[in-house]
Order: sequence, then C-alpha cells, then structure tokens
Amino acid sequence: MRKLLLIAVVALMVPALGFSRGAPETVTPDFPIELEMWIGLGGELGQRIEEMAGDFNAMQDRYLVSVVEQGDYEEAMTSAIAAYRAGNQPHILQVYEVGTGTFMGSRDVIKPVYQLMAEYGRPMDPDEYLSQVTAYYSDLDGNMLSFPFNSSTPIFYYNVDAFRAAGLDPDNPPRTWPEVEQAARTLVATGNYSAGFTFQWPSWTQMENFSAWHNRPLGTRANGMLGWDAELVFNDAVRVRHIQQLADWQAEDIFQYGGRRGDAGPLFTSGDVPMYIASSAAYAGIARTAGFEFNASFLPYWPDVSGAPQNSIIGGGSLWVMGGHTDAEYEGIAEFFAYLSSPEVQAEWHQFSGYLPITYAAWELSREQGFYDRIPIHNTAIEQITLNPPTENSRGLRFGMFPQIRNVILDGMEAAFTGEMTAQQALDQAVQRGNQILREFERTVR
Repeated sequence: MRKLLLIAVVALMVPALGFSRGAPETVTPDFPIELEMWIGLGGELGQRIEEMAGDFNAMQDRYLVSVVEQGDYEEAMTSAIAAYRAGNQPHILQVYEVGTGTFMGSRDVIKPVYQLMAEYGRPMDPDEYLSQVTAYYSDLDGNMLSFPFNSSTPIFYYNVDAFRAAGLDPDNPPRTWPEVEQAARTLVATGNYSAGFTFQWPSWTQMENFSAWHNRPLGTRANGMLGWDAELVFNDAVRVRHIQQLADWQAEDIFQYGGRRGDAGPLFTSGDVPMYIASSAAYAGIARTAGFEFNASFLPYWPDVSGAPQNSIIGGGSLWVMGGHTDAEYEGIAEFFAYLSSPEVQAEWHQFSGYLPITYAAWELSREQGFYDRIPIHNTAIEQITLNPPTENSRGLRFGMFPQIRNVILDGMEAAFTGEMTAQQALDQAVQRGNQILREFERTVR
C-alpha cells in the first residue's frame, strides 16, 4: 500500500507541472444534484457521518450527499488520486492530517475551501475556528484550504482504579515524564500489570506532538509551512534522550510498545497497562470496552526542556474539495459545509465522537449544555491544544509525502526499542531518509 501511495502521489503532482483535463462544461443542473463524499472512517464514526449527510439531505431538496467508505485514510487517499486521473473523482475527500502537505502541493487538483465558500456567499471566518486547527489547514495568508472536520489531539489516559489500588492519587496524575516513570514503577511493583504505560500512533504521539509540546521543530521552515525546501531536524539531544529513555524503560517493563497504529488500545482497556497516551477521539472506544473507571490529563513533558509545555497539535482529518466539477455542484458543497460548520451540528459531532469541536461556538454550546461537567476529559483535550498561542514549532506540519516520512520515523523508533540501534543512530538515519523523501517531493512541485 505504501508503494502504491507513493506512485499515486507522484501522479497527483502531474497537474502542477502543466497537465490539465480542462474545465468542466457549463450545464443546466437537474435537481437534486448528487454529491459524493469519500471518507476514511468506518464503524460507528463512519455511520454517524452517513447520518449527518442524511440529515442534510432531508432538510433540503436541491442536493443529495452520498457517503462512501474507502477503507482507512491511506486507502481513501490512494483511491481518490486514481479516480482523479480517470476523471471520476469524488466531490469531497476526507484526508488525514499528514496528507495536508501533499494536497497543498497539488493546487490544480483541489478547489480551496476559502475560495469555494466566498464564491457562493458562505464566507468562512478563521477567527471562528480553534486557531490550532485553522493553522494546520491554512496557507501563509490564513486562508483555509480544506474544511476542518474531525480533529483530535493526544491526551494522557489513566486507570483510576489502578491508581487507587497502588496508593497513587488519581486526582493528581503524573504531569512530567519523571513522574510518569515513578508512577509506572509503583504500579508495576504491585505485580498486577505487565508494564506501566503505553501509547498509540507512536510517530504522532511521541515525535510530532512531543516536539510541539516541547516547542521543538520537527523540521526547518516552520515545520515546512514556509516552503517545500524544509529539512527534518528531529535528531537533536531532546528527541534522542526521549527515544532512548523509552527504549530503556521498555527493557524494565516500565513501558510496553504496542505497535505502529492504534494497536496498543487493548493493553489499556483490558486493564493490563494502566497508563495510555492516545487520541482524544479514543474516548468512546475506551468507555465502551474498559471495565474500570478512567480519567485523562495533559501530556507529560520533560521539565528541564525550556518552553515546555507549549501546546499539542491535531490529528484526524479534514475535507478537501476536488477539482473538475461544475459550478452547481460546488454551490451544493458550499451549502453542505455551511451545514456541517453550524454550532449545533459541530457540538453534536464533537460530543458523539470525541473529536474537537472545531469552532469556538460549538465549544461554548457544549459547555452550556453541561457536556464538560458530565465528561471533563473532552475539555481537557481542548484546554491542552489551546494552552498557549501556537509557535512556528507548534502550529502543525506541512511536509510533502509525510505519510512515507512517518513510516521512516517509525522504523527508527522500532530500531531503538529493539536495541538494534541507539536512539541517536536511529534518528540520524530517519532524518537522512526523511530528507531524501522531501527532496523527491520538492522536485515534483517545482
């Protein structure tokens, strides 16, 4: 799949080099106009998106939005690129956050959302959206290129019952990495747990968010936001120390590696590992499967690193509008996006899914409805991501082909965790390989 995605991304760059299928013909529309949205979420979340589209369809008779699940994010992105080359691309595509740089480098393939909304009388005011969200999906002038939809951020979950049984205070969870180590040693010493903590999506939580939380650059040029000529620089003393410490803790059963994606979830929900760094959107799954009381707090940080804690960054995805469609279809997409961004719809989606509320109005509505009084965890995620105004190190990432770079980072982390390499060797190699990918991408967009 990774090789297929790489080939598809290069093909996606071709329009930027002069290839064009021409503008769509102007035709008189027949209502209802069908709009197709491809998504990379399945299960309950995918079903709820289908219900949201159904609600929109029921409230008007000009447009009919159909939602098509395309597997995971990577599969949806690959399928859409192939469909674009064949001339039958969807109208809307859900792309995960690390695909942002690739699509921003393919401006002929997409229709920027800020232009779409302005053209059809549905202007988007970036000030109405959480700044940490708009920063990720905006150009340097602050114009949103895609529609923020399902944004999350990692938080620190912990087993309240386990804390109480081990004599730890669940109202005062670990705030720093040394405190995490101390709590983990206390928990493991009870003999009831295989390790003290684990985490999901290691690159996202332990490299991308770790860097932003400690106000350290993942790469130059404001993490790629100032140009495609950025270079990766995450092999410094701060990141090397952290990865090496994780490797050392794994050898002592303080930490347990659970895999590259969300595979570590069962370690926490089974009660086997009592501390877990995971997406704020993991809440619903944890609540459904964990047989114990749990809570969550801010990500831990190294207290000797200047500038920490700063703010975390988002994960999840946004909705991109594909090029090559008619004016009538674009008008329908603008109306659908206006519906999705309403405070009521956003608040309901936020409360159902665990994703961030996207807009300040949806955040305030959720507060007025007493949602955070009932489930404080969700406000924890918002407070963490808005803890400080974002810096150029904590706005987000804008690297082309970052899905491939993320796999390179994971290769390095795993080499360190298994003892195949020291953390310094592993991150040096990951930076070198990642920069080769960046230069390959840079050549395609010039």
